[in-house]
Amino acid sequence: MEKFVNPYKDEAEALLALGERYGRIRAEISKQIIGQDGVVESILNAIFSRGHALLVGVPGLAKTLLVQTLAKVLDLSFSRIQFTPDLMPSDITGSEILDRDRQYKFLRGPVFAHLVLADEINRTPPKTQAALLEAMQEKRVTVGGTTYALPQPFFVLATQNPIEQEGTYPLPEAQLDRFMFQIQLDYPSLSDEIDIVKATTLDKEVKLEAMMGEAEIEYFQHLVRQVPVPDSLYEYVVRLVASTRPDRADAPEITKKYVSWGAGPRASQYLIVGAKCHAALHGKFSPDKEDVRAVALQTLRHRVVKNYKAEAEGLGIDEILKSLF
Repeated sequence: MEKFVNPYKDEAEALLALGERYGRIRAEISKQIIGQDGVVESILNAIFSRGHALLVGVPGLAKTLLVQTLAKVLDLSFSRIQFTPDLMPSDITGSEILDRDRQYKFLRGPVFAHLVLADEINRTPPKTQAALLEAMQEKRVTVGGTTYALPQPFFVLATQNPIEQEGTYPLPEAQLDRFMFQIQLDYPSLSDEIDIVKATTLDKEVKLEAMMGEAEIEYFQHLVRQVPVPDSLYEYVVRLVASTRPDRADAPEITKKYVSWGAGPRASQYLIVGAKCHAALHGKFSPDKEDVRAVALQTLRHRVVKNYKAEAEGLGIDEILKSLF
């Protein structure tokens, strides 16, 4: 990887440049992806925050196409893993084989890429899903007692069909917690769907321009981490996350009534980093409560577990969280 030569005189200028590049990246993605502006923003936030994202939606909402488009625009190596019930952990990480010289040789699996699309991750049993755990957390894999570093930067963008569909396995809580965001994809609006049908029924190839490279992405990831945060915002975030825990004496009534398990400290960490990134992408030099709220739903919805009473009353986790905000 070529070393990134910093062209900016200070961090303020670099943050403004990040906001400008962010706008250009979104414009380039929109050549291929119609609508889904909020989804694109959340994914880019996760990437510049060094986080992974889980995309949840029914089939046919262009989740796979979106990730492929992102890899082209960010000029990153791309790998797609189709998760199926018979997928083995070695199909993800790679395996050792005996070569002609009777020496063991490691064949790298598809996880060795900058951007890994774990397609329909809940179609495979938990044992195989867990093969991604070390890669997502440690940015490395261990095979045959040897540890191999993954390319940097490294992201897992996983897609998931709703659990209500047949042939799916719920993701273990430990793996869900590795995802910075859980991003919900909804059906497009009527006007967007008309534009999608028009664009996809023509024999026309969309040419995408690479807007950034791996070295520059790593630079901006580091820059986002340097964004200052006031102490009052740290306290606000920690109190917000603590309000999701029903065992606390000062928990809100809605939490005690409808939540069986709340979010842990990793949620607070991701909320702060996500708010930093949201502020930087929108031309701000420091985040505030609005930046926290902008990333709060996708950060918390997969870390807070509702109880049987919420299920019985048809109350969704998003509704509970919005009440807390």
